[in-house]
Amino acid sequence: MKALILYSSRDGQTQKIAKAIAEAMAPQQASDVLDLNRPNTIKWADYDRVLIGASIRYGHFQPALPKFVQQHLPELQKRISGFYSVNLTARKAEKSTPQTNAYTNKFLSQSPWQPDCCAVFAGALRYPQYRWFDRVMIQLIMRMTGGETDASKEVEYTNWDQVRRFALEFACLPGKMS
Repeated sequence: MKALILYSSRDGQTQKIAKAIAEAMAPQQASDVLDLNRPNTIKWADYDRVLIGASIRYGHFQPALPKFVQQHLPELQKRISGFYSVNLTARKAEKSTPQTNAYTNKFLSQSPWQPDCCAVFAGALRYPQYRWFDRVMIQLIMRMTGGETDASKEVEYTNWDQVRRFALEFACLPGKMS
């Protein structure tokens, strides 16, 4: 059996994390990595576990996340499942757990899906890649929260050791299906 790793990414960091998780899991578990925002026909019988990663922009996950959970809740509940969110708020240690990260906590408290394991990872700032509006808005948010505001910089806040530890934790969870 394989793991299904789904991601919803705006600027590519959540996708990059999904691929790193698949690579870290490779010795224990084969996996497929798919974009949650692209319609895919999932052959659920191929998977004994599913991991979903989603990014935050302006305080919200993309609509594809709750839609997917609603549409596939029975399949998610049959399998070992995990969730990780990616956001810049998590660059601060006190906001980097599912319990202390407001976005992740809110999603999990309102979702009918309760994954078996969860994580929060800090994302990346890619100022030179952003459209003008996004760059200005993100600078404003970063200024208000004490973050990097230099529009010429790219800063990767993701803790890759944390990502690898989470991947191994997820890969080693005992299965639900026989």
